[in-house]
Amino acid sequence: MVNKLKFQVHLRGNRSRLFIFTVTKHFVMQSFFKILLITLFLPSVMQAQSVPPSADAVMKDAYRQAAREGKNVFVIFHASWCVWCHRMDTSMNDASCKKFFDDHYVIRHLAVDESKDKKNLENPGANEFRNKYGGADLGIPYWLIFDSNGKLLADSRIRIDGNLNSTPGDNSGCPATEKEVAYFIKILKQTSNLSADEEIVIAKRFRQNEH
Repeated sequence: MVNKLKFQVHLRGNRSRLFIFTVTKHFVMQSFFKILLITLFLPSVMQAQSVPPSADAVMKDAYRQAAREGKNVFVIFHASWCVWCHRMDTSMNDASCKKFFDDHYVIRHLAVDESKDKKNLENPGANEFRNKYGGADLGIPYWLIFDSNGKLLADSRIRIDGNLNSTPGDNSGCPATEKEVAYFIKILKQTSNLSADEEIVIAKRFRQNEH
């Protein structure tokens, strides 16, 4: 004999009526286990679906866009906790100079160095890509500029002799000091067609980061 549970449902409105219907315990148990399975496995499924694209995929897409638009690629290594990374983005996206960057660069971000509970935010292969181009142990933000063919044109390391292939140099990160901003403007001048007036606007905005 199948045990049954009774439920009473009161409907109010233009037609108030009383309904009595039955549901078997078997049905209730089936529903319970379905809900339990969904609760247990949905988070992992959602996490799997939200895995960021690999560094290789991000860069290939950037190179294709850069080739179409006649621009260079500006890639920034960052993390969600990094204050100076946010300052870098805020500066580049400032209304005073955002258009200057957008007109000359395809800008991409690669997440690295996330905290243990946010490792899922990192782009697979991003750390290896950063290390390949001299960014190991230099902190973030760390940035690189490539042409549309993937040739490295510049990075965020300030070198005494200015030679890209010489000494390691210090990471300028998000430019703020007079020295860092001067280096940043020098690199922008080498890798874009920014006007002198546009360079002055960018320098002024980034100098604000020191205060």
